[in-house]
Amino acid sequence: MGAFDWFWKAMGSGSSRNQKRSIAITNDAAERGAELAECSQQELNERARAALSGGELKDPVEFLAVLGEASQRTLGMTPFNVQSQAVLRLLEGDVVHMATGEGKTLVGAMAATGFALMGKRVHVITVNDYLAQRDAEWMRPLVEFFDVSVGAIAEALSPEQRREVYGRDVVYGPVNEIGFDVLRDQQIVDRSEAVQAPADVALVDEADSVLVDEALVPLVLAGNQPGAAPTGQITGVVRGLKEKEDYTTDEDKRNVFLTDQGAHKVERALGIESLYDDEHVGSTLVQVNLALHAQALLHRDVHYIVREGKVQLIDASRGRVADLQRWPDGLQAAVEAKEGLSVTEGGKILDTITLQALMGRYPLVCGMTGTAVEATDQLRQFYDLRVSVIEREKPLRRFDEADRIYATMKEKNAAIVEEIALLHATGQPILVGTQDVAESEALAEALVARGIEVAVLNAKNDAEEAGIIAQAGQVGRVTVSTQMAGRGTDIRLGEGAMEGLAVIGTSRHRSSRLDNQLRGRAGRQGDPGLSLFFVSLEDDVVATGGAGEQITAQPDSQGRIEQKRVRDFIEHCQRVTEGQLLEIHAQTWKYNKLLADQREIIDARRARLLDTDQAWQELSQRAPERAEEIAGLGSREKAARQIMLYHLDSAWADHLALMDDVRESIHLRAIARETPLDEYHRIAVREFKELAQRAVDAAVETFNEVRIDETGAYLEDYGLARPSATWTYMVSDNPLAGGNSVVRGIGNIFR
Repeated sequence: MGAFDWFWKAMGSGSSRNQKRSIAITNDAAERGAELAECSQQELNERARAALSGGELKDPVEFLAVLGEASQRTLGMTPFNVQSQAVLRLLEGDVVHMATGEGKTLVGAMAATGFALMGKRVHVITVNDYLAQRDAEWMRPLVEFFDVSVGAIAEALSPEQRREVYGRDVVYGPVNEIGFDVLRDQQIVDRSEAVQAPADVALVDEADSVLVDEALVPLVLAGNQPGAAPTGQITGVVRGLKEKEDYTTDEDKRNVFLTDQGAHKVERALGIESLYDDEHVGSTLVQVNLALHAQALLHRDVHYIVREGKVQLIDASRGRVADLQRWPDGLQAAVEAKEGLSVTEGGKILDTITLQALMGRYPLVCGMTGTAVEATDQLRQFYDLRVSVIEREKPLRRFDEADRIYATMKEKNAAIVEEIALLHATGQPILVGTQDVAESEALAEALVARGIEVAVLNAKNDAEEAGIIAQAGQVGRVTVSTQMAGRGTDIRLGEGAMEGLAVIGTSRHRSSRLDNQLRGRAGRQGDPGLSLFFVSLEDDVVATGGAGEQITAQPDSQGRIEQKRVRDFIEHCQRVTEGQLLEIHAQTWKYNKLLADQREIIDARRARLLDTDQAWQELSQRAPERAEEIAGLGSREKAARQIMLYHLDSAWADHLALMDDVRESIHLRAIARETPLDEYHRIAVREFKELAQRAVDAAVETFNEVRIDETGAYLEDYGLARPSATWTYMVSDNPLAGGNSVVRGIGNIFR
């Protein structure tokens, strides 16, 4: 009986049969592999292509056997049967659940090669530049063995370089860069300017992170138009406000509210009659709320760091600086003003797409992760994806100790230091997972005071990650890391680390998946190990999940609590927070789905205007006299295309801005007993129906008036220039952010 038989029973007998079939195929492939040692590269190529003839996997046993032989020849790695099984499940479109250290990188390359040999272009999607480039180079010999081309997308590449890489059969790339290229390609006015080539398959590494945790993160393309930000005076006034007197926050620090006293204090300081007058509601009040949000809910070294005079967001699910992330422009500027830094220029949002909508552009999505089982419901609900559990190559030897529960955070933190000191005295390497930068630094300071040398890995020094991770499994090593779960790098044990790695979590996350990702750093490939989490009744997950509930406990003299009902209560709190996250995802998905559907219509319209003479046909029909004037120009179709695309893009940007405003105020609809979501949809459909007509009407007006010659239309002379500079960023919108989760607070203001 496999360790995950319970899972297959829950999923249904069909899934179980698929697993049994996959195991039988991989066993046969391993036996057949012995026959291939004498085959030439050309023979192996021919046999692989024959096994995949007609774009289908006709002979999986043959194909897996050939892949295994090629892997041994090119990489010196013979795939385990479980790796071959995972390849098969990926080729059938599943998300595979493979434990940390079981060889997902090789699995991904083998599956990508298989898809490419079927005639499909594959995007192997990673969480960052480093992994994309590392994996592409590492796996290149295997992929190229079959005359399949491979490359990696990185932030530093020029458009020409990107175009060349996207033309290859297998493209490794970070999800944000691939999404940004989609957005940039939606601004071109000539097809030759596009950098992406259509892809058939998205093979997603760390699939639960991309498809679930960050699925609703919007990728944004902005143009250089100034955005509003709080003035220095407003920032100064807000800095002097006192919590509970001038403003209040809700229980889980999602929202902040001015009290009447606070509003009067701001009004007096600014010399205005009322913040709520018509002249101030849309400007001064918004700026006050932004400054207050930055002051009360966003904390340095938790949500962001300040480095080289700039505010840099911390990616809460990965513990790294999020180089390309920023908050919506007004809030970003408010934090910069709060820190006394130069306020960066705002910009008009030209286009945006969520990661979930980005994944929807691929005909086939599959993926790999160490914690897919816990995300089964989300993957099925939002992507119609099945999860296949791949058993470990070697039995798990890690000991997962029961949580140690304490009454207060102070008592918990003292116990953590004591436990680390005890384990360190034995020489066992220790990895401590913390929630944020501030906590990692405070813990490191406490350990150093005890004479324990510590390596700290957080957003302030993530450039040193590879070196720190390389040493983390050595005897006597203590590594303190923020969000180890998202770092995508295995920790290998050093000689003499007989007890394996000890993983300590300083608190539970709002999602058990992140706990399990951290836990999975110990016990890789049959190694021994230990995992242990500490929890206090003051922790975020308990305060949020247990809001409104009370629990009585009898702690001992050190504050430790051992009653089963308290343990059950904490598990209940985590289930509640997980349910909240799923509900947030479900509701946000419903709001985003309609815009995603409308985007498809815009994309199709844009493609027709780019690839045909439809722009000229429509404008010449609507403005025949003007069309006759320029009928002899060779640039007439180009000019018509420039005009029509400009107004289509402008109308779409205006539509996004309008729906953002509607989303911000839609909760007020509930007062009128209307369902906010239904009202949002009604407005979105109504406005979208008028969008296309407005764009065409504006294009006809421009066509009649703008100067057109052999070079095209002079839109700049008419005040219709496209932005001279654009930039991309990700809006920080991760509902799995721990601690003071700013996300939903921002959401309530800005959506």
